Amino acid sequence: MSSPGFELPLRLLLAFRVLIDELHAELARQGHPDIRPMHGFVMQAIGPEGTTAVELGRTLGVSKQAAGKTVDTLERIGYVERTLDPADTRRKIVRLTPFGLDALNRSARIFDDLRARWSAELGEDRLSALESDLRRMTPANLWRLDTPGWFGSL
Repeated sequence: MSSPGFELPLRLLLAFRVLIDELHAELARQGHPDIRPMHGFVMQAIGPEGTTAVELGRTLGVSKQAAGKTVDTLERIGYVERTLDPADTRRKIVRLTPFGLDALNRSARIFDDLRARWSAELGEDRLSALESDLRRMTPANLWRLDTPGWFGSL
């Protein structure tokens, strides 16, 4: 008997939630207890070169004000800083701090560890097949970062 159609998105969401919850528990153990799941999307959107609040809002699919509010939080807890744009001193650039870069680097290693655990549990062939199937069924742009805007405001 096949599963009801509504189960697929719920299972995919649950798998996402399990991975993200395990990531954040480990990040907290490694010195990043204040970072939240939405912060990861925002920090990825800021990227290594930095961005403006307007560009950040556009990338995330939220208003400049919503993006600015999240940047305020990330700045307060030490993950980003605002600097003047050397090309236009009227603009402020949001950049990741060394602490923010550390969180992203740790996240990458933790995700590798989580994937290895899933591989050990499911078998590498099955996990690779699952990843391949998901690539086939989803857009090619892996870093489509408008997820916060799609879910609602930050």
